[in-house]
Amino acid sequence: MLRATGTFDVKVTQQEDTTDPLIARHVLDKQFHGALEASSKGEMLSTGGAKGTGGYVAIEVITGKLGERTGSFALQHTGSMIDNSFTLTVTVVPGSGTGQLAGLTGKMNIIIAPGGKHSYDFEYTVPETK
Repeated sequence: MLRATGTFDVKVTQQEDTTDPLIARHVLDKQFHGALEASSKGEMLSTGGAKGTGGYVAIEVITGKLGERTGSFALQHTGSMIDNSFTLTVTVVPGSGTGQLAGLTGKMNIIIAPGGKHSYDFEYTVPETK
């Protein structure tokens, strides 16, 4: 298992064209720094109930350099919040790796520090190249 860590900047833009007023759609635009030097584009759907509760799902496609390898891959997000306590799972979509990242598997932990600074801790495996 390999590990990549670093920070990322994210721009989230809410879209107004949802079919249900209880579902919000957002466009994601990220720039990763550190062991993952890449950009990503994605979409997120979210909804909320009582204050401090809600959930979201998202797909993003990351393109750039992971360690010494270049290519792209997709991440799948599933998150929920109960009483302001957040649970998040972010995993590599199976078979989504391209280029030197073909065969990539893994899980990313997203950390949001007080003040909103974002960082990541990505545990992954990628097949050896010949």
